[in-house]
Amino acid sequence: MAKFKAEFLQHYYEQHRIPLRSLAVANITHLYRLGSIVKPITNFVLQNSITNFILKSALKISPKRNFPTLARQSFYQWTKKHSTLQEHYDVYLFNDEFTNYLESDLGIYTVLLLEKLGYKVRILPPMESGRTYISKGLVKKAKRIASKNIQHIASLVSPYGAIVGIEPSAILSFRDEYLDFSDPKQSIISQQIARQTYTIEEFIVSEYKKGKINRESFTEQPKDILVHIHCQFKAIANKQVIIDFLSIPKHFNVKEIPSSCCGMAGSFGFEKEHYELSMQIGEMVLFPSIRKASKATIIAANGTSCRQQIKDGTGVIAKHPVQILYEALKS
Repeated sequence: MAKFKAEFLQHYYEQHRIPLRSLAVANITHLYRLGSIVKPITNFVLQNSITNFILKSALKISPKRNFPTLARQSFYQWTKKHSTLQEHYDVYLFNDEFTNYLESDLGIYTVLLLEKLGYKVRILPPMESGRTYISKGLVKKAKRIASKNIQHIASLVSPYGAIVGIEPSAILSFRDEYLDFSDPKQSIISQQIARQTYTIEEFIVSEYKKGKINRESFTEQPKDILVHIHCQFKAIANKQVIIDFLSIPKHFNVKEIPSSCCGMAGSFGFEKEHYELSMQIGEMVLFPSIRKASKATIIAANGTSCRQQIKDGTGVIAKHPVQILYEALKS
């Protein structure tokens, strides 16, 4: 359905003007990049009540939503100080636009977790996935980004290494839309890259089942975890992987929240005319389940938009599964 919508909007926009809000969302990576040059000023503008009001009014964003702010340092900035040259790498970490600019801590947790478990990690240069262009129907632009990413990754990655990503809506593009976008000349390369592509949860679980990761590396302290799983992950991957990932520590009790979509659906929940519907969707199962949980229960969500929705709807800070597993490592 999402693909049909994107294709329809592409044809529609060839005959009609693209709304300002759609342009802003689609080009968000460029805005992040520009904003990161003067990060304190950008974050001030996003949080200040006056400038915040002006932006939301111009873009028809719900006044009840908060704009995500830029991380103190981008993931790429951190990698320049951390990366070391190796003769070969086990993992090639895809540095998507959401991790790089907004949640660089997740990139750091991922690298440190993998290295602690004995993997040699090469952090790829920042790349926008094209997800925002796809969601707003700018398919031609998304196809150009996909082609560029496939060429770039093919030149950097060993055919025997795993390409691993953190944000499911970004990394899973290689196994979904990128295959549809590839022209005949790129088809074989894109299929090879798709076969090498994993979310961080898929990669860790696969290695654990092969006996390459020992659960003795993790705490034996009991914890209760409630997890909400991202829609695209459920559609393209196997949701049981998230449960298995969080269950690697011996005494972690993991339960899936039986929710469907969290209600955010990318930028849908930010849109002024859709805000109430977005929150109603959250109130069906997700929000009540979180409110009923004990204070000691950890709330997990593997999608960046899902974590934003949970925070806005319940005030609870949900953790990405990779952060939970990193924090479970024995020191």
